[in-house]
Amino acid sequence: MRRVALARRRLIAAVLAGVATAAGLQAASAPPPATVPVTVAAHDLPAGVVLGPDDLTTARFPAGSGPARGDLDPVGRVLAAPVARGEPVTDVRLVGAALTEGHPGLTALPVRLPDAGVAALLHPGDRVDLVASDPQGSGGASVVASAVPVLAVPDAEPGSAMDGLSGRLVLVGLSPEEVPAVAEAAVRLFLTVAFPG
Repeated sequence: MRRVALARRRLIAAVLAGVATAAGLQAASAPPPATVPVTVAAHDLPAGVVLGPDDLTTARFPAGSGPARGDLDPVGRVLAAPVARGEPVTDVRLVGAALTEGHPGLTALPVRLPDAGVAALLHPGDRVDLVASDPQGSGGASVVASAVPVLAVPDAEPGSAMDGLSGRLVLVGLSPEEVPAVAEAAVRLFLTVAFPG
């Protein structure tokens, strides 16, 4: 048997080499995996920016690995949080109702903080107490909502000074029961924030 195997070793080696070559060719000719287009940031983007066409590009992600809603057109929408270059831009990254997806049962409410410097201290994900006081100085300050999540801090709106609006908008997440009191306080009183310990 040994002599037979040795005598035919060249034939066996040739057969094995042929099998390996065929397997390599088959693997190389296999179709590429399916991909889906996903809208991504063309460069690093800060929170609050209004997205323009130059801020976005399209990348191909393997099917099933990209975000479920990665094919939207966010041009003209406002970013709720910073996005790095190449990162998908989905509706949960934009100012709007989808911001509350990570906070079941909460409602997104924009409130204007009269002191823009205070608003500049906030970042999405912070939890703050909303404190209201009478700008005329009558009555004390009171907490109108506790430990509310900051959902977005958009950039100051262009032309807000010309419209007579001061301060800066902040989107917060509130329970439906808290919305009326906070909305009223935002209109009638001076609203600020406190960072709970």
